[in-house]
Amino acid sequence: MSQSVLLRVARKSIEEVLQAENSIDRNALFEQYPILQEPMGSQITLYIGDKVRGRSKSESAVRPLLDDIIYNAKMAAFQDRAFTPLTTSEYLSTSVELIIYSAEGPLSHKDGPIIP
Repeated sequence: MSQSVLLRVARKSIEEVLQAENSIDRNALFEQYPILQEPMGSQITLYIGDKVRGRSKSESAVRPLLDDIIYNAKMAAFQDRAFTPLTTSEYLSTSVELIIYSAEGPLSHKDGPIIP
């Protein structure tokens, strides 16, 4: 599974809230990438430029990885108490960093903003 799939899930999670629609097909993702069903912790950090704009981290692996990424992406964007909820215009300028806490150690992936 490529890192782009995981980052796409994180971005789609935020877009679901901004667009008020469900667009993530969990069953299709579970079928295509069975590892997403395994319990793993994750952390999502949002950046605008070099500044943190939101963060959420799972302290332990209590949910399937897919659900954990979705949860943390939404929490980082809309529930981080250090920030106001992310707006659509901010989202377009936001970079997403995803850290997965696997048995082999942390794996980090980051994408750039949609509109640089």
